[in-house]
Amino acid sequence: MRRISMRQLYEGFKKTVVAAGICICCLGLTACGKKEAQQAVEQETVQMQENETVGKQAADGADDLKNAEADKETENRGTEHDADTQSSTDAASEVNEKDAAAEQKSMENGDYILARPSQNGALSVKGTQLVDEKGQAVQLRGISTHGIAWFPDFVNQDAVMQLSKDWGANLFRIAMYTDENGGYCTDGDKEKLKALVTDGVEYAKQADMYVIVDWHILHDSNPLTHKAEALQFFKEMTEKLKGEKHVLYEICNEPNSGCSWEDIKTYANEVIPVIRENAPEAVILVGTPTWSQEIEKPQNDPITGYDNIMYTLHFYAATHKEDLRSKMVSAVEAGTPVFVSEYGLCDASGNGGNDLGQAQSWIDTMDQHGISYAVWSFCNKEETSALIASSCRKTSGFTREDLSESGKWIYDMLHAKGDIGDSKTFAQRRQNQTQESKTGTAETANATDQHENAATQTVKSGDLTVDAQVTGSWESEGKTFYQYQLTITNNGTEATSSWEVSLTFSDTITLSDGWNGEYQADGKKLEIRSKDYNGEIKAGEAAKDVGFIISASGQLTVQ
Repeated sequence: MRRISMRQLYEGFKKTVVAAGICICCLGLTACGKKEAQQAVEQETVQMQENETVGKQAADGADDLKNAEADKETENRGTEHDADTQSSTDAASEVNEKDAAAEQKSMENGDYILARPSQNGALSVKGTQLVDEKGQAVQLRGISTHGIAWFPDFVNQDAVMQLSKDWGANLFRIAMYTDENGGYCTDGDKEKLKALVTDGVEYAKQADMYVIVDWHILHDSNPLTHKAEALQFFKEMTEKLKGEKHVLYEICNEPNSGCSWEDIKTYANEVIPVIRENAPEAVILVGTPTWSQEIEKPQNDPITGYDNIMYTLHFYAATHKEDLRSKMVSAVEAGTPVFVSEYGLCDASGNGGNDLGQAQSWIDTMDQHGISYAVWSFCNKEETSALIASSCRKTSGFTREDLSESGKWIYDMLHAKGDIGDSKTFAQRRQNQTQESKTGTAETANATDQHENAATQTVKSGDLTVDAQVTGSWESEGKTFYQYQLTITNNGTEATSSWEVSLTFSDTITLSDGWNGEYQADGKKLEIRSKDYNGEIKAGEAAKDVGFIISASGQLTVQ
């Protein structure tokens, strides 16, 4: 294949996007009713044949970015892309109005705008949609830090600027753990952590990005555990950040282990008024039960009395698939404002192999519905979800070879600037890459091969048969983690209205995650009960997409 320069690739891709936009204009969508779009139709019609050729070259060229031999051209692209990407807040004042208008126009494609604080101002919530100060539907696509107590060096001005200018992200999430080692509410240095948060907020402002201040509960499970500290933290933070239009607040990352929606609502109804004292219109993100997966809870019982509230859903593509994706879409269609404040390409532990095919399906679905999202995580931890390779010792100035597999995929995805709300163009540009992703990379395929022929262990419970299969395992911090997928078959003659099964293992277990069920671990035993939406299993049929991740000190089997 003939190689083309990065400038040709970039210009060709821009023309392809314009061509796609013309087709959308002809369909009469809102964003294409603008005068500028009409002029674009007249100007570009005569060039359609040329665009198809150039666009094909651009799509082929984009796939070549995955090859290591293209590293040098990637660096060149970074230099060229800087000239086309939105500059920081300070630098934005030096850009003339013509360039700013052109930049804004390039970010409009379909129904959503890739918002920047300098042009779109403070955000709010209208219906299910995040909107800018003019009421235009916007989308945020960005990056989350890992715990800033453990990876503080990644919160620096150069790194955040690179995420904005080179990667194309318009959102930076600052994750501050509350209960773990070094957590804000345990033995962490509170003043240092607060300084990292405020520094990160300022760096995001300089980079013209929106920023999430994330009260990252996890080990503490229930946000009520450290409610007093949360109230004080948000009081101080909102006082310091008063008037900052680019700040969103996430008040409870991932409630889990039996934390109810009622507990979360009780907590939210105390924290939200504290935030509102100094940030009366800031967007506030509220977590949901079961590691922010039960988005149906606020769908059926929303928090009332406040504006600009959104509810979070978290997913990890190798674990959470069509079932959770359908729940997200159903919630949005029912009128629930959803924000995916954390997701990963791998499994829910942050490790294991990536499922890039599922990741692409998630991205397409979120783009189609204008759902904003932030990927986990910006660090060099030795785990699959880390965007920076564990061998890299840099904290800024990253090249492609410094990125992990996850980092390269996210970089390529975020680089598709202008495709917000129109995933067809994005999918077309990456058709070959996505096809490869569905079969997995060599690393992912090897991880899958390791378990795809694993013997399924079967347990009977009354009329139910439970087939438990290990779909992945890995070592981390001296423990072995196992991901199980369950198929629960009803062998009876009548449908079930609910179900409950028990699995006993060969060693003491610790539950890390579970989906599409209620889980309770006790010693070697794991009790699993149905959710309200999957309790019915008709005679002869089965419930699938039920699974969990557990850890043990060594080898583990079902007894």
